[in-house]
Parts: sequence; C-alpha cells; structure tokens
Amino acid sequence: MSAAENAAPDVDEVDGAFDPRRPIDPARALVPAVRRLNEQRVARGFWPKIRKAVAQVPFAADALSVWYCARDDETPTSAKGMMLAALAYFVLPSDALPDFIPMLGYTDDAAVFAALLRLVGSNLKPRHRLAAREAIVRIRAED
Repeated sequence: MSAAENAAPDVDEVDGAFDPRRPIDPARALVPAVRRLNEQRVARGFWPKIRKAVAQVPFAADALSVWYCARDDETPTSAKGMMLAALAYFVLPSDALPDFIPMLGYTDDAAVFAALLRLVGSNLKPRHRLAAREAIVRIRAED
C-alpha cells in the first residue's frame, strides 16, 4: 500500500498537509489517524469557539462537559473518539448550517451533541459537569 493510499482522507497527497476545514466522516471517527486529526482541530479551535458561543448556545454546558470528559484518562478510547468527532464538528468553520444564521446556526451542532450524549453520555461524570459549569462562570465573568 502506498503512503497516499494509507493516509487519512484529510491529508493532501502532494505535500502531506491536512485541511482542517474538510468535513469529518463520522464512520472514521475511531480511526487513529482521524482521531489525532480531530484532537488537533479541537485543541486549536474549541476554546475560541466556546468563548464566542457560550451566550448563544443553550448546549454550551454539554459541549464543555464533553470536552472535559474527552480529556479524562478514565474515559474509554471509543467514547473519546466519538466525543472528539463531535467537538471537531462544533469547531469547524463550515458545517451543515452556518453558525452565523440567527436562531438556526447552532441547531445542527445541537443535534450532533444530542446524538452523542445518547451514545456515550454515561461516560460524563459529575466532575465533568462541574468543571463545565465553573468554566461557563469564568467565561461569563471575562465578558
């Protein structure tokens, strides 16, 4: 198998770079290369996005809880992969409904988080939810 055939779909065949704006294929969320890519996307984009969106997004506490849970060493790898995929979708600049559309912009993100919580919500512990609430208080105090 050539390097190009073995590369993750977000990796360019010519220079090996990846395009962080490319949509994520949910079927590939648990593939190690895709999981690493999602981790990179989330590491770069989550805090700037949540700081801007915390006042507009009713599921901000859930998003933050998922972020804390995905970073927890006790969270199973399969759950982390799905969580990182959902968080990466949240931070992507392009998605099904652009976030700048009033009243509709975050509905697709909310649907992704609702589905995620049904699948892996049992992994969210009280400590993750508490950390999320504390983060929201800090973010709102900064404004």
